[in-house]
Amino acid sequence: MTLPSSRVTTIFWDIGGVLLTNGWDREQRAGVVARFGLDATEFAERHKLAVPELELGRMDLSAYLAQTVFTTPRDFSQDAFCEAMHQQSQPHPATLALARDLAGRYRQYALNNEGRDLNAYRIATYELDTFLLGFFTSCYLGMMKPSPAIYRTALDLAGVRPEQAVMIDDRAQNAEAARSVGMHAVQYENPDQLQAALAALGVR
Repeated sequence: MTLPSSRVTTIFWDIGGVLLTNGWDREQRAGVVARFGLDATEFAERHKLAVPELELGRMDLSAYLAQTVFTTPRDFSQDAFCEAMHQQSQPHPATLALARDLAGRYRQYALNNEGRDLNAYRIATYELDTFLLGFFTSCYLGMMKPSPAIYRTALDLAGVRPEQAVMIDDRAQNAEAARSVGMHAVQYENPDQLQAALAALGVR
């Protein structure tokens, strides 16, 4: 009996911190909050309560901002604040180039935590859909990393066995969770380290 191949055929990419900068993480929030003169402590408390609903797809960006920023009249618009949020997203050119190079030989998907509006902006702006076949994002699936459930669901939807897949993520906890369901995982540090780690898995 011939056993099924365990060769890596499928790559799951985190977006924030790997392909792009983080979109709305602590550093990005701090800069925008300071720019608009918000009370950082109040915003942080409101964000903490609202962000799970945003990233699970149960709240859109307008509702999130209504709960975290526009709780009182402001001298700036929601559009201006959204634009400042969008400006936080910047490319990681070397990692994007690597992912595009691998696209013809490997099936590739995003597996990330993000709200629907920001996710759509980042996909369109950086043309992520030109090399990623699908987006297994928390806002679409209603579950978040590092829950093992989101990895299992992504594997099921992609039709791939865990041992044939590798997860690339900048957070140790998320990489560990991927390994817990049988996937290979690389904790991203920089493009050269990533390329070497993928080569060790036979991904070239």
